[in-house]
Amino acid sequence: MDLLLILLQAATDTQGFALMGAGIGAGLAAIGAGLGVGRVGASALESIARQPEMAGDIRANMIIMAALVEGVALFGVVTCVLILFL
Repeated sequence: MDLLLILLQAATDTQGFALMGAGIGAGLAAIGAGLGVGRVGASALESIARQPEMAGDIRANMIIMAALVEGVALFGVVTCVLILFL
């Protein structure tokens, strides 16, 4: 009977795990965004080096893709912050 009460209390006390998961999730979202933007930038520079005449189009597409990656990371961080404070 005592073991059942201990397990029940452990199962209902998950606030610490939620806070830890939110912190880890926010960190992973930031790291993922950094890696994604870095990879987009590196690929764009390599493409411009191979075809300099397409630099304007490549640059525009690079900025759009970097913004999309940052937007996804922002959603991840906002979700984790909401878990922290709600």
